[in-house]
Amino acid sequence: MQLRQVRDIAYQLLPGSDRQTTDIVIERDGIITVRPPKRMTPEQVDETVLAKRMWIYRNLAEWRDLNATRVTREWVSGETFLYLGSCYRLQLVAEQDEPLKLKDGRFNLLREVVERGGQDAAHQVFEAFYKTKGLPRIQKRVAYFAAKVGVTAGDIQIKDLGYRWASCTPRGDLHFHWKCLMAPLTIIDYIIVHELCHLHHRDHSDAFWNEVDKVLPDYRERKEWLRIRGAELDL
Repeated sequence: MQLRQVRDIAYQLLPGSDRQTTDIVIERDGIITVRPPKRMTPEQVDETVLAKRMWIYRNLAEWRDLNATRVTREWVSGETFLYLGSCYRLQLVAEQDEPLKLKDGRFNLLREVVERGGQDAAHQVFEAFYKTKGLPRIQKRVAYFAAKVGVTAGDIQIKDLGYRWASCTPRGDLHFHWKCLMAPLTIIDYIIVHELCHLHHRDHSDAFWNEVDKVLPDYRERKEWLRIRGAELDL
């Protein structure tokens, strides 16, 4: 990865791919990434970015508007947290045998987690909950959709992927961001199918989207939900 600057646009130049066109993406953290065809030189990529600058400006402005609603946590009783698309209120409790439980329609968080460890400790407890509870569900859905896509998935992990919702390795291992578990099941399914189809096509070519369309004909609506509402899936 190489950091480059074209006038007032800073972007990360990713390794070239076999695709025929240049893929410019505004990532979830607002970083601009560019993956060109292998045949292009960095200077040629600069020219492409410059030619697309109005598109980049518009999408950056939209990203800022969407992320203006990002959640700020106080970790007090009554706050709401998402799990599988549903909202659950937080209840700080004095005693329980686990740091965090989803019980009786509430997230019950052991009060001493916040009192002793502060916001970072509370965040870690929630992150661990999503990873632990989410893995079996993700594994089940991957198995279901892998058969429909016609691929075999490798190892499945839930982890912190930074600004990416998910990723796949050349050997077929699939990694999902723990924040995916906040989304509705229909959106989680879209993320899964998206990664599985990358086992056929490593780029975002028409052939790739045709594969996604075969499995999820309404993928555009799911993709748009994630683009608009994705900033809400945070702690």
